[in-house]
Amino acid sequence: MSEVAKVIPLHGGRSVRASQGSRERHPSAYTEPREPTPLLDPAPVVASPSAAAIPTPLLSMIDDTKTAVVDQISSVAEFVRRRLAGDYSVDEFGYDPHFADAIWLPLLRPLFDKWFRVEVKGIENIPSDGGALVVANHAGVVPVDALMASVAVRDHHPAHRPLRMLAADMAFEMPGVGTIARKAGHTLACNPDAERLLRTGELAAVFPEGFKGIGKPFSERYKLQRFGRGGFVSAALRTGAPIIPCSIVGSEEIYPKIGDIAPLARLMGMPYFPVTPFFPHFGPLGLIPLPSKWYIEFGKPIPTDSYDAAAFEDPMVLFELTDHVRETIQHTLYRLLAKRRNVFLG
Repeated sequence: MSEVAKVIPLHGGRSVRASQGSRERHPSAYTEPREPTPLLDPAPVVASPSAAAIPTPLLSMIDDTKTAVVDQISSVAEFVRRRLAGDYSVDEFGYDPHFADAIWLPLLRPLFDKWFRVEVKGIENIPSDGGALVVANHAGVVPVDALMASVAVRDHHPAHRPLRMLAADMAFEMPGVGTIARKAGHTLACNPDAERLLRTGELAAVFPEGFKGIGKPFSERYKLQRFGRGGFVSAALRTGAPIIPCSIVGSEEIYPKIGDIAPLARLMGMPYFPVTPFFPHFGPLGLIPLPSKWYIEFGKPIPTDSYDAAAFEDPMVLFELTDHVRETIQHTLYRLLAKRRNVFLG
């Protein structure tokens, strides 16, 4: 009679015979598994001499740049996702807050923070809500000051209010520029648009010097030009919105205008064709603004709701209030300039 085969356990200390004539396994076959012995000891990690030699400020700058790039990529990705999903809104003027916050303002912030190193003062003078009109000086050949003012209010005001610019017609007639201006929240510098913005509780901004301000020669820097006929005052009086004087120092030095090629300006339909120490001699390189140190100060509000209902039609009231705003801005400019020791270092 044949023997019944016995089951050999998979784990155990001793082997069991399955049949006669079978041999026992070596005891080592049932010992606990051991970690494999490496052929070579791992080399110790040694810091790269070149990395250790990099100064700490430079490492910090590199880290900040990496973080900024990652944030920008994330912002663009989120922007694309929301655009594809249609998760955004546009007001009657074409203002697209999603576009302004995700694309436009991030492009301007490096100029504001790193290039011009803008210091903002008096931001508390801007009301947290309700309509108000910011009135500022204008300079610099290219209206960069308006863009920097919008960043100042959006980033530094406790309520992070958008600043809605009242811009010249030319800005909206230029291909591409007009579309971006509308999406960024800006509109035409005309009384109907200004009054609509103020009545709906928006924070608007106007630069009464216009092209006379940004196109004036460098020899006349920080000397305010005429403020027009007081159209901005009329809009404020009609709506009862306070006027916030705004003085900007630093914009005059970004493109020092030393000449004007009038025939070329007429040919191109421009108010002026500027000549600076670097443009047009150095071509596109001459378009890089000089890194002057900027100061933006918002003055105390000038109330308009105390005037009677017909004040906006009174030429004397318009003149006096316009002159008051102009003189306030001019005196503030002189005060800021007296404190500044260096154009580029502040």
